[in-house]
Amino acid sequence: MKTNRFNTRTGFRFILALVAMISMTATATYASSVFEEEEQLPDTTKFLLLRGSVEDEDSGDPLAFATVAIEGTNIATVSNSSGNFSLKVPKEKSNEQIRISFIGYEKKYMPVSSFRHGRNTIELKMITVPLVEVSVFPSDPNLLIRAVLNRRDENYLADPTKMTAFYRETIKKGWSYVSLSEAVVDVYKFSYDNPREDRVKLHIGRKSTDYEKLDTVAFKLQGGPYTATMLDIMKDPYLLFDNDMIDYYNFKISNITRIEDRTIYVLSFEQKPSVKIPLFYGRLYVDTENLAVTRAVFNMNTEDKDEVARMFIRKKPFGARVFPTEASYIVNYRQNEEGKWYFGYSRGQASFKVKWRRKLFNTNYHTTLEMAVTDWDITSEDPFRGSDRLKINAIMEDEVSGFSDPDFWGDYNVIEPEQPIENVIKKIQKKLVREDI
Repeated sequence: MKTNRFNTRTGFRFILALVAMISMTATATYASSVFEEEEQLPDTTKFLLLRGSVEDEDSGDPLAFATVAIEGTNIATVSNSSGNFSLKVPKEKSNEQIRISFIGYEKKYMPVSSFRHGRNTIELKMITVPLVEVSVFPSDPNLLIRAVLNRRDENYLADPTKMTAFYRETIKKGWSYVSLSEAVVDVYKFSYDNPREDRVKLHIGRKSTDYEKLDTVAFKLQGGPYTATMLDIMKDPYLLFDNDMIDYYNFKISNITRIEDRTIYVLSFEQKPSVKIPLFYGRLYVDTENLAVTRAVFNMNTEDKDEVARMFIRKKPFGARVFPTEASYIVNYRQNEEGKWYFGYSRGQASFKVKWRRKLFNTNYHTTLEMAVTDWDITSEDPFRGSDRLKINAIMEDEVSGFSDPDFWGDYNVIEPEQPIENVIKKIQKKLVREDI
C-alpha cells in the first residue's frame, strides 16, 4: 500500500477544490460597498415572506442547516447556524405545505397559511432507530464504502441541472468580521456520471470589506462559489477518496439514524496512522436501502502544519508565517420525488494563524463560505456563454460590487444572516453615514 503520495489527478483536485485557497499579499485600499442605514422591508407583492427558527423539541437547542422546502417544488433554503431561516414563497404557492427536516429528527409539515407574522418557532422531535429495524448490517465497512462509490451513478441525478443558489463568504480577524461577500449565482451542474466541472454565473452580489482592520494584509478566498460547488463529494469522489484511496482510511459504522423517512448508517472514517500525508476524518451519512450519501461532515488533519500550509496558502507577505489550524466541511444532499439525490448545501470553515517576524503576538483569521441551492430545474444544455462564467480561480471580492438597493435580493431566497453578521453590517452603515457628514 502506498502511503507517501496521491496519484497525480487526485492530488491536484484535492488541493485545488477542497481547501479554500488563500491569497495573502500586501495591499492598497479597496472600495467598500454601501448599505442602507435603515432596515428596509422587501417588496412582498410577488411572494410571502416566512420566517422561523428550527429547534429541538425538548432542549430548545437550535438546529443548524435544517432543510426548509416548499413541498412539491424545488424551492428550498436552510436554517443558519442559529437555527433561523427565511423563505420567500411565490403567492401562487400559498396553499402548499412547508417541509422542515433535519437528520436524526422527525420531519414536520406546516401549511404556508399557518405561519404568523414575525419569527415562528418550529420544534422537531428527535428520533432513535433500534438496530432491529436495519435488515442488513454490513460486516465490513470497507466493502460498504466501495458499494457507495459503485452505486453513485444510480443514486444521483442523471440529467444536467441549472441551479439557483445563494453564496456567502466571511473573513474574521480575531473576533471581528472584516469582510462579507454575498451573491446569488446560477450553477450549471453536469450529471453525476459526467466528470466535467460545474460552471458558475454571477447573477447579483454585494460586498463589504474593512481593510483598515486588516492592517497591511489582504486576505482573500480564491475560488469563491466554485469552492462551494466542488465540495459536492459525490459529483467527484476524488475530493475525499476513490477506490484507490480507500486503503488510506479506517472505516467503521458508528451509529444508525434517520433523515426524512430514510434509515441512515453513520459511517465514520479517519486516515490510518501509517499514512503521513494530511487527509481527512469525519462521518458519511449513508442511506441503508440504496447506499446513497445523504450528508457528509469532515475535517482536514492539520497536525502537519507545514504541509497543510503549502496546500492552503497561495501567497503570503514577506516576514510572515501562516499556519492553518482548522479546516472543516459540511455537504448536504436532498432527494427529489423520483428518489434521486442532488447537491443542496455546502459549508467550509478554515482558521489560520499568522506569525509576523519581530511581532510579539500572532494574528488569527477565520474564514467561512457556504452555498445553499434555493431552486433548480433539469436542463438539456449549458445555458452559460463562456464570457458570462466566473473564472475558476476568481476571487469573490473582486467579482461583485455592493449596492444600496433596499430590495436588493428581490424574490431570491437567501441564507438568513447570523446576528454577528447583522451587527457588523450596522456598524459599517454607521461608519459610512459619519463619512458622508
